Amino acid sequence: MSLLDRFSVLGTATVSDALDKLKRPGSLLGLAPLSDGQRMVGRAFTVRYVSAQIPAGTVGDFIDQVEPGQVIVLDNDGRVDCTVWGDILTAVAHQRGISGTVIEGVCRDTHRALSIGYPIYSRGRFMRTGKDRVEVAEERGPVTIGGVTVRHGDILLGDSDGVVAIPQDCEDDVLEVAEMIQAREEAILTAALGGATIAEARAKYGYHDLQRADA
Repeated sequence: MSLLDRFSVLGTATVSDALDKLKRPGSLLGLAPLSDGQRMVGRAFTVRYVSAQIPAGTVGDFIDQVEPGQVIVLDNDGRVDCTVWGDILTAVAHQRGISGTVIEGVCRDTHRALSIGYPIYSRGRFMRTGKDRVEVAEERGPVTIGGVTVRHGDILLGDSDGVVAIPQDCEDDVLEVAEMIQAREEAILTAALGGATIAEARAKYGYHDLQRADA
């Protein structure tokens, strides 16, 4: 089972706890799923936008460079007055097997994504185009999403609770800790449903220390 496959069966809450334990940021604040029930995992393909110059540059044809299974990560500086993702990109990304899109900003034409089940995480929806308002400044460079630095190739995991980013330099450690946390929480639940009190079950399996960083 590959590393991405192992991450794919974990929840963002569990991975967020693992990041806390390792003292690493990764929970992307303020980004919400387009719909409940969507899931996404893959390595980041990063794109950074800036305000358009005169004459305006392009909003980008980057999708031609994205590999199947990657997650497109767009840093539009949190702007909610214009979008950098819409109908055509959604349809092409879905057809090419791209895992999902994460936007520090807003999306539009959401009917398409909802109808085909394409995962999008963003700060909301707004119909106004980004053309002549923003332009691509950089591809495959570091971006800031939800207060977290995301680098090209980092793992992005999304579910109904939001998105977490797992840095490449600690992804093995995060996975190991997250799987430990999941196993402990499943043991707590089994014990509680089997008749133990919550206090007893939590004490037995060290619930309050699961996300606590080691001294």
